[in-house]
Amino acid sequence: MEQLELNATVRTGVGNGPARRLRQQGLIPAVLYGRAVAPVMLTVNGRDFERAVQKGSVRRTIVSLNLQNGAGTARTAIIKELQRHPVNGQFLHVDFYEIAMDRKLKVMVPVVTKGKAKGEEFGGMLQIIEREIEVLCLPREIPGQIEVDVTELGVGDTLHVNDIALPAGVERAPGDNYTVLTVVSQKAEAAPAAAEAEAAEGEAAEKPAEAATTGE
Repeated sequence: MEQLELNATVRTGVGNGPARRLRQQGLIPAVLYGRAVAPVMLTVNGRDFERAVQKGSVRRTIVSLNLQNGAGTARTAIIKELQRHPVNGQFLHVDFYEIAMDRKLKVMVPVVTKGKAKGEEFGGMLQIIEREIEVLCLPREIPGQIEVDVTELGVGDTLHVNDIALPAGVERAPGDNYTVLTVVSQKAEAAPAAAEAEAAEGEAAEKPAEAATTGE
C-alpha cells in the first residue's frame, strides 16, 4: 500500500471567489472529513499535490496530511474525490476522507486478467464488464490490483465477483453477486447486428411503396 506525506493549511474563506483566487496562487482548495469528525477546510500546494499523485494510484494511496496551522497535527486520510478541469486538467478541489489504520474501509480495486481464455480459441471474445471491484480491508492491506486467471473460461462462461479469490485480509464488500467478465460468442454478437441491418433495409424498401399509396 502506497503512502505519501502532504502539507496542508487550514483556510477560512469559502465559495467560488476565494477558491478561484487560491488556484491563481497555485493552491488547491480541499476539505477533510470523516466519521464523527467535523469537516476542516484546507488548501494544498498544487505542485506538491501533483508530484505526490503521480507516484501511484490516487484512490488507493494513504495520505498523511500535515496541518500547518489550526490543530497542528498529522491526519491520516485517503482521497475520496478529486475534481479536475475538463479542458486543461487543472486540479480544482480535493476531498480527503479521514481514516483509522485499525478500521476497515471500502475501496475500489482494479481487476487484471491473466492468461487467455480457452473460449477465445473457439471464436469467443473476452468481455470485461467491471474493471474494478469494491472490497473491504484495512488501509495497510489495500491491494494495488486483483489478478484473475481466465484460462479455463469457455464460450458462454461468466465470472462473478463471488468467484474471485481475494488476498488475505481482503473481503468482498456487501452487495449483489454481479458479473465481472464473460466470454461471448462473436457469432452471437454479430447476429443481432445483422438482423438490425436487414430490418433497416426492409424499412427503406417499403418507404417508396407507402409514398405511392399516399399519392393515390
